[in-house]
Amino acid sequence: MSVISLTCSQTTLCYSSKPPHSFLTDFENSVIPRTSIPAFALKLSAYSQRLLRNGNLVSRRNRFHANSADSDADTNELETQLSRENGAVSSNGGNPSTSFLSVLCPLLKLFSGGDPSQERNFTLEVATSSLSTFARFPWGSRSLSQNLDRQHLTTLDPPMHLQLFEFEACPFCRRVREALTELDLSAEVYPCPKGSVRHREMVKRFGGKEQFPFLIDPNTGISMYESGEIVKYLFEQYGKGRKPTVGLLESTLFTGWMPTIFRAGRGMTLWEKAKRDPPPKKLELYSYENNPYARIVREALCELELPYILQNVGEGSLRSKSLDASGSKEVPYLIDPNTGTQVGDYKKILSYLFQTYSAAIV
Repeated sequence: MSVISLTCSQTTLCYSSKPPHSFLTDFENSVIPRTSIPAFALKLSAYSQRLLRNGNLVSRRNRFHANSADSDADTNELETQLSRENGAVSSNGGNPSTSFLSVLCPLLKLFSGGDPSQERNFTLEVATSSLSTFARFPWGSRSLSQNLDRQHLTTLDPPMHLQLFEFEACPFCRRVREALTELDLSAEVYPCPKGSVRHREMVKRFGGKEQFPFLIDPNTGISMYESGEIVKYLFEQYGKGRKPTVGLLESTLFTGWMPTIFRAGRGMTLWEKAKRDPPPKKLELYSYENNPYARIVREALCELELPYILQNVGEGSLRSKSLDASGSKEVPYLIDPNTGTQVGDYKKILSYLFQTYSAAIV
């Protein structure tokens, strides 16, 4: 789909000269190193090399910017992001979708159910989350690793975790999470809800702007915005010849926003009573993108701005054995190394999260 040039934003690629290490090990100082991997040590995919050879690349303060035709410039307003992705913004502002979304987003906040820590109508919660799952069927439900020769394959993860900055209600962040499920990749997730006290500032400091999703790959030294470009990069770099499920990229413009509406904006805004400081260790969540129960848990993690390791366990995942070893056969399953808690029922997980990570609880 062609995009009006006025609405195109940029994909940012960053490279580093320090020895390989995680970009985000020091949460207390909230510092993201500008560098990570020696240029000579990079093992880039053909797609990444094409980005580097692109004549539109411009060097600036050790960053490389490439023009993208698939803009998902999510700043602070979801309606702005959707209209940009759609590429239908006109110079006179007469875009029906923009007008619709400018009304929709305040309504989502109004009907979001109030305090997420309070008792919920779980019948309604599961119903709306199941409708969200149906809207995005078949994307984000199964791993494509079953298409590989699995005889000597134990994991598809690179040596260091991918690091994804996103928020649960964002349709373009959802696109990237669906790709991670299909590729059977785990990732460190840094939720960036509106009102974020930590992670949005980190993205702005490192990438130069608050735009989501934002991916850091410490294995190649690349960081980038733009969901479409991120998905293409992930499949080129880690797909081992696999391709995204038909429609994954294109469908976001049509049904990617449906879960946001069905869930009334859950996973969009920071809970006002969330603890300001992150826990010493990241939580770990076994999940897959289109699971209706896991979605409800991810929304809570976002509203609490809790960083966590996302272990994708879609249908056919190589990670299923790891989930079994944890004592569960179903997702969501949460492990909190800070307290030694392991819990598998989504209702119990919600209760645990809001009790443990509320500033109101001493």
